[in-house]
Amino acid sequence: MKQEEVPQDGNGLTGGKFSQLFYAVNKEGEYVQVSSIGWEPENVAMAQAWDEIHQKTEATLQAVKDGKLSPIAYFMEKELMTPEILAGYVGKFQWQVKRHLKPSVFKTLPDTLLQKYAAVFKISVQELKQFGR
Repeated sequence: MKQEEVPQDGNGLTGGKFSQLFYAVNKEGEYVQVSSIGWEPENVAMAQAWDEIHQKTEATLQAVKDGKLSPIAYFMEKELMTPEILAGYVGKFQWQVKRHLKPSVFKTLPDTLLQKYAAVFKISVQELKQFGR
């Protein structure tokens, strides 16, 4: 791709605030770094992906409010984590994290463990305990 052909469609999610680095060929035939604020197909795909993420997060929030999932499920979804990833951060097995997603189990968790979850989500233990009430 030539340097002047690097897409600059700034109508994406970030409104041109962020840019990506591309390598393109300049007039002398050398590869140079060119920043791009995006291109339409990528922006459309990213918008669709974020819409889906927001829908999943809202569904998880509703499940927390309905008492079907613990607050850990919401914050895990919000931070785009899986039980496996979260387990790595809190030093637990994946099956244990999945178990902690159950409201009945969540209520019995000690504050020391809740502190680990809260630290990962960058909230307080109180916020974690009272979320969705």
